[in-house]
Amino acid sequence: MESDVEHSLDDAFIGGTVEQPRRPRWPWAVIAVFLLMIGLTVAAWNVSLPYFAMSPGPLYDVADFVILGEGEPEQSDGDLYMLTVVLQEVNIFEYALGALDPAIDLVERNRIRPDDISREEQREINLRSMDESKTTAILVALEELGYETTITGEGLEVASLLEGVPAAEVLEQGDVIIAVEGAEVRIAPDGIAEITSYEIGDTITLTIERGEEVLDVDVLLIEHTDFADRPMVGFMAETHNPSFELPIDVDIDSQNIGGPSAGLMYTLAVIDALNGTDLTQGWRIAGTGTIRSDGTIGAIGGIKQKVVAAQEAGAQYVFVPMSNFEDATTVVDDDVELVAVESLDEALEFLSNLPNA
Repeated sequence: MESDVEHSLDDAFIGGTVEQPRRPRWPWAVIAVFLLMIGLTVAAWNVSLPYFAMSPGPLYDVADFVILGEGEPEQSDGDLYMLTVVLQEVNIFEYALGALDPAIDLVERNRIRPDDISREEQREINLRSMDESKTTAILVALEELGYETTITGEGLEVASLLEGVPAAEVLEQGDVIIAVEGAEVRIAPDGIAEITSYEIGDTITLTIERGEEVLDVDVLLIEHTDFADRPMVGFMAETHNPSFELPIDVDIDSQNIGGPSAGLMYTLAVIDALNGTDLTQGWRIAGTGTIRSDGTIGAIGGIKQKVVAAQEAGAQYVFVPMSNFEDATTVVDDDVELVAVESLDEALEFLSNLPNA
């Protein structure tokens, strides 16, 4: 046994030293890969993709926004909710999560905000659009209640242009459209209604003011980026130099919420505040849709997100523009009744036939 031990010890000696076992290198490789993945993840998280995630936004009771010059509006037993969406730029991880969520739409950024328009400029455009929507809503509501009102403007101003659309070759930001196929247009909602009365693929003549010049330009109508089978020119519009006269003192405080899609609900809220009756009959009613000076209800974006938000808030009825109804049905559940409307009169008729909650 002794000789065996001595023999094994002799084999372990090389040049009088003991050879140490080598440490494995794979832990260092794992650490390096782990650190690389962390670095790539941090880098990817901070890189925004050219998309917005459109998700359900908060609801607001528009009755709280109506301001009367004399006295406070009586509180309804029910609610009149306006619906909103949230737009958020996304990174690759948020994009992937959004693609899996049926309540979120991923929209190309230049469809929401053209590349040559800054965030601040887009925000100002949206706020001006909301201001015009509020004014139109008040005027339509007062006319419905029998008051005489006037609203006018000096044409349809091109606030911004989408990139790549045919109109971008002949229109410029700041152009003022004063006629569509010879029909005079004064305010934005009516000008948009005139344009959308034509078909996709039609070429229409727009009469525009550009500085001191008056020009006729031909524009090809293309399919709307948000609404199937609806034509568009491809620009954001606002009324140029709007003016109006109100017979009574009434206003709407929109609290810096932008966009025109609350027009219908603002109109209903003003009527509810002034006519002395409860339009809601005690129900929780939500809705969306633009309003034109003739009481027509126009299409809006983000209809799926708005319906989801209404459902989550416990709304029992949801007004949607007729042109958005098909898309809205894809997300509605059995606890909510969708009410498709094309005009203010249709919305008021529906409300008048509701039983007390």
